[in-house]
Amino acid sequence: MITKLWHRLPQIIALAVLAIVIILSAVPALSAGALNQNILLSTALPDADHPLGTDALGRDVLKLTLAGARTAITGPVTIAVGAMAIGLIFGLTAAYVGGWVDWLISRVVELMLSLPTLLLAIVVAGVIGGGYWTNVLVFVILYAPYEVRLVRSGALAHINDPFLDATRLLQLGPLRTLTFHLFPVIRPLVGAALFLDMSNALVSLSSLSFLGLGVSPQDADWGRQLSDARNLLFDNPFAAIAPGVAIIVTSIALNIVGDWITEISEREA
Repeated sequence: MITKLWHRLPQIIALAVLAIVIILSAVPALSAGALNQNILLSTALPDADHPLGTDALGRDVLKLTLAGARTAITGPVTIAVGAMAIGLIFGLTAAYVGGWVDWLISRVVELMLSLPTLLLAIVVAGVIGGGYWTNVLVFVILYAPYEVRLVRSGALAHINDPFLDATRLLQLGPLRTLTFHLFPVIRPLVGAALFLDMSNALVSLSSLSFLGLGVSPQDADWGRQLSDARNLLFDNPFAAIAPGVAIIVTSIALNIVGDWITEISEREA
């Protein structure tokens, strides 16, 4: 038992990290006062009252980092779920219907995949003024082609299986066939992709926030916090280290859980 737990230690730690981030995002009281400014404490080093010191505006770095968990969860989850929903609709349709429908969807997907995702997001955010939820919507659209291709390839691997032949003989409708028969077969693939998408979305959103195209300065966000603290490395390095470590650790945890789901699904296949 102990040996088995030891081998699963990375996955256990990853789940614990994600659980902490989710709790912090769901319970704002744990980071109350994160945006309170005190210019008299500007760029103070760690002490008993401020374990990680303060930033240039006198905000507590630890509380600000904890408060940033909210945007680190809500945005990436929305992007992953939204992109996967689009991927399921068009990917399953392309695989099941085939013919010119499959050809058209595949050509559109190939066109969108040829575009540089992050660069296009920067251009769009810059043109229309950015904003956190605007960026989320942009990434939902830009991530969707990857999910369409993934779902389509996963569905095509089972399109000639006997259980689908049985649905055709029973003359079940396409919607019922896709929802209750084809989707369950690729569900493990979808679950793994969701976590990997959340990891990529977290990094993408943080990148835009770092460039000043994400959340407003009045909101807590790890990317924005890292951008604000990049000139404080020699005054209070924790102001930049804390959000940077938070982004890296959360992203790695999401990747580990996603890989774990893939491993489990392959073992059960």
